[in-house]
Amino acid sequence: MDIHITEIAAEEVKRLIETENLDGYVLRVGVQGGGCAGLSYTLGFDKNVNDNDQILEEHGVKMVCDNKSGLYLNGAVLDYTRDLLGGGFKFINPNAKSTCGCGSSFS
Repeated sequence: MDIHITEIAAEEVKRLIETENLDGYVLRVGVQGGGCAGLSYTLGFDKNVNDNDQILEEHGVKMVCDNKSGLYLNGAVLDYTRDLLGGGFKFINPNAKSTCGCGSSFS
């Protein structure tokens, strides 16, 4: 499984971990059913790493992803933008055939 995080996204994750006192947590990325286009991205902090998780580390951020989500996220990049409108974390996913207008779901 090959999921990447940009340097700017990694800096924001590290800032959030420090601000929210989340030492020892990892960034969990994933996919779940739902959203406008059928599947939606999940992103959050988790203290647990499960047996079926893949562990990835880039730019000093440890990410975990379950095997099923990894099928949909293989080759994806997690980015972060500071745009006034529509800023925040965003997945750039080469596996997505289409995305909804809000950018948080895909098929």
